[in-house]
Amino acid sequence: MSEQDQAELRLMFARLKQDHEDFDAAIAAMQATGCNRLQIQRMKKKKLAIRDRLKDIEDQIIPDIIA
Repeated sequence: MSEQDQAELRLMFARLKQDHEDFDAAIAAMQATGCNRLQIQRMKKKKLAIRDRLKDIEDQIIPDIIA
């Protein structure tokens, strides 16, 4: 993987990590205000999808080392 590809993946990872934190804060605020449970569940589902993408990108950045 080239240096540019690595840099792009790291940038995407940072953006997604920020999105994940934003969703976390939004969910906490929604729960505190007593928002619709269905909306909260949808937000949690989106947050989990972001976490899965973060894991995929992390796996691309850090190669498996076979010992």
